Amino acid sequence: MSITMKVSVLAVGLGMVGTLAACGSSSDDAGGSGSGDSGTVTLVSHDSWAASKDVIAAFEKQSGYKVKVLEDGDAGQAVNKAILTKDNPQGDVFFGVDNTLLSRALDNGLFQPYEAKGSDQVRPEYRADQDKHRVTPVDSGDICVNYDKAYFTQHGLTPPKSFDDLIKPEYKDLLVTENAGSSSPGLGFLLGTAAQYGDEGWEGYWKKLEANGVKVVDSWEQAYNEEFSGSAGGKKAKGDRPLVVSYASSPPVEVVYADPQPDTAPTGVADGTCFRQVEYAGLLSNAKNPEGGKALLDFLLSKSFQEDMPLNMFVYPVREGAQVPEVFSKFGPQAKDPQTLDPAKIADNRDQWVKSWTSLVLK
Repeated sequence: MSITMKVSVLAVGLGMVGTLAACGSSSDDAGGSGSGDSGTVTLVSHDSWAASKDVIAAFEKQSGYKVKVLEDGDAGQAVNKAILTKDNPQGDVFFGVDNTLLSRALDNGLFQPYEAKGSDQVRPEYRADQDKHRVTPVDSGDICVNYDKAYFTQHGLTPPKSFDDLIKPEYKDLLVTENAGSSSPGLGFLLGTAAQYGDEGWEGYWKKLEANGVKVVDSWEQAYNEEFSGSAGGKKAKGDRPLVVSYASSPPVEVVYADPQPDTAPTGVADGTCFRQVEYAGLLSNAKNPEGGKALLDFLLSKSFQEDMPLNMFVYPVREGAQVPEVFSKFGPQAKDPQTLDPAKIADNRDQWVKSWTSLVLK
């Protein structure tokens, strides 16, 4: 979702997020560092930031700040650049660091403390760093394998439901996933297998997945919009992989943007392959407009913004009571029992897991 789904989404993430959603605010698309103009607040994000113009306009009118958005690549790239520029940050608020990379941002001092208004309305399972309040949860999404319904119907196959299914002979050469070292959903899928099979079993699982013909590409955009046969983009590109690592909220994208809109989504989700992604925002250390940044963080937790996200970034709100549009909840329900990992375990093992995964899969 990263969730971040961007639909980078992650929109998603990803997301949770991968990018079907485009920037839809009154922001200035030009690059450049924060200007120190007290009338402008600059949000640094991954490429999948999106919000309705009227929602942004309402915030600008109420707060007196003009919002400028600086999109900076996919989630991992954006986080790394923000860390490198933390002493002279590009903006005031960073949005889009997810639970797979959160420890990297915190350990490198990317954010300064601020408890956003509305934090008490965030669902408890999404809260993090509660003792220091350096980050604010904004959205959640599930990284899951999606399948092309038409392919499985035409071939008389039952779509896979679980991680175990993906290594069965009938699904040989059908799955495409993203590089865990360069892609947020790719990393989320790796973490999902680590959660499912544990420290002693995930490498063996990936050996079996590789033997079963898994294809690895660099980005979500390439996997979903070029290789996957079930997406609108994949159909145009003549993609031949009917299984792809994407998001639980990808199917509603295929409905919302279709003309005419179908009664059912052309893609489905293998519920037993999901990993829960949570995206955060934070006030950047050395922000030139910290007061504007605080106001913006408050806004990201407001009911108006939280309810605006589902059909813009295709992620779920984290605020209690925020409503989700029917088309989103109907075709992109959250996974009932997604894999999760303690942030501390991710922090302790992520880099080694990625290194081991790289030597196994990209050798």
